[in-house]
Amino acid sequence: MTSRLRFLLPLLLTVSLATACKKEDPVAALEKSAADLEKTPAAPAEGDAPVGPAPAEQVKQAVADFKAGKMEDAVTRLQLLRAQPVMTPDQRMALQDSIASVMQEIYAMAQNGDARAKAAVAQYERLQTAR
Repeated sequence: MTSRLRFLLPLLLTVSLATACKKEDPVAALEKSAADLEKTPAAPAEGDAPVGPAPAEQVKQAVADFKAGKMEDAVTRLQLLRAQPVMTPDQRMALQDSIASVMQEIYAMAQNGDARAKAAVAQYERLQTAR
């Protein structure tokens, strides 16, 4: 029994560390999402005319906002984009992955005391409950 633990414990520790260190850069995730949105044309909803800029442009603006430290603006833009019905399922998945990566980073920054990140978390939660 003890020899099994000696073997399994380091193995489990290595696996857990490897998965924990695989944190995706939120800017890279947003840029990947923008590229995915550009490659695939948006699915037009019946009778709906496109409102505002294309989804890829909105994600690029969210990237610029995030890089500039305007986290509330980036969160708001991503949440509004998430609500648009004119995306294909692949586009929606790419956007969801990007939002998850960005929010993970913002939550970590808020936990470390960043006031802008705390405001972005509050904005995200307001937008989530307003749906």
